[in-house]
Amino acid sequence: MFIETDVLVVGAGPAGSSAAKHAALNGAEVLMVEKKSEIGSPKRCAEGVSKDGLIKLGIEPSSRWVTSEIDGVRLVSPGGIDVWLTQDTVKLPEMGYVVERKVFDKFMAMDAARAGADIMIKTLVKGLEKRDDHVMVKAERMGKEIEIKAEIVIGADGPESRVGRWGGLKTAVKPKYMESGAQFEMVGVQMENPNALEFYFGSVAPGGYAWIFPKGDDIANVGLAVISTLTEKSAYEHLLDFVKTCPATKNATAVELNIGGDPVGGIIKKISTDRILIVGDAAGMVNPLTGGGIISGMQGGLIAGEIAAAAVKEGDTSEKRLSMYDKRCEKEIGDSFNKYMKSREYLESLSDRELDLIAKAFNETEFERISTAELLKMLVKVSPKALLKLGKLF
Repeated sequence: MFIETDVLVVGAGPAGSSAAKHAALNGAEVLMVEKKSEIGSPKRCAEGVSKDGLIKLGIEPSSRWVTSEIDGVRLVSPGGIDVWLTQDTVKLPEMGYVVERKVFDKFMAMDAARAGADIMIKTLVKGLEKRDDHVMVKAERMGKEIEIKAEIVIGADGPESRVGRWGGLKTAVKPKYMESGAQFEMVGVQMENPNALEFYFGSVAPGGYAWIFPKGDDIANVGLAVISTLTEKSAYEHLLDFVKTCPATKNATAVELNIGGDPVGGIIKKISTDRILIVGDAAGMVNPLTGGGIISGMQGGLIAGEIAAAAVKEGDTSEKRLSMYDKRCEKEIGDSFNKYMKSREYLESLSDRELDLIAKAFNETEFERISTAELLKMLVKVSPKALLKLGKLF
């Protein structure tokens, strides 16, 4: 089979669907291929999205994929000191939803299809070759070989993207920036506030944190991420220890297990070359502090789709023309990531005792609003090295 298209998107996660949608909306002929037989399954994250992020992307929340609306956050220090941040007590800068990725991802793919993109599932891309004015892609679908001729290929194929590597981009992530994550979806979880996200810090998850994200009733995603160079145990072993000892989960039952890597080193240095762009996890579009990447990946997808469609229309798909993608992503996503990276490095430098002291100081402070200045003031009081590591950020 031979197929010809303007833009080929490889991978139908939220970033890929966003790229396909916005390329189609801007006049390009678009094909999106997905290697799995079901878009969105299995999920590979805690499923949290921010309200502001959805608004910026022009996406209306739907009861089809919103499982719970979040109105607070519970932070738990290694010594068990709770810090509750709820909308009743402080003006939180950003709240959001926990979604059902298996439905959300398909919803976003349908959005791309409605915008005019074609979709082929169960289609595995096996290689590509850049030629003078197009890219020739080899794929396999249901045992049959396919050739796809595209003006531009957008790789939305996850960390260490094969599309990126085939295109000549360096997508490998250093071990110290690759989190190893493990997560159960559990039933029978006993949460104090079923509308609050819970985060557990310190040696419970070296280099990362543990989380409980509610999904309605007594259901929640319970997971953690670690930097493997900082611990001798696997993320799964840390997770087993956590659910066994955490009061909220010690009587809960797992109904799903997800394991995977999460690149938290920020956007990689170069994310475009001749006729190739990469988006989402493939491009490192994951918040270095939180590990969240749904919204930032979709922002990158939007930018990639717009630029790819414009480049095809102009008949210029060169590296120079597409470098505008790198510049826009750095400005609209990367600048904030640089601050988050500094904050991450600061948190990683704290001992369990220092985290307990910060949690105690939080509880002794009355905030009307959590401003960065107030936060820094309090952190410097408890941990003087905060000024050294974070001072220039504020």
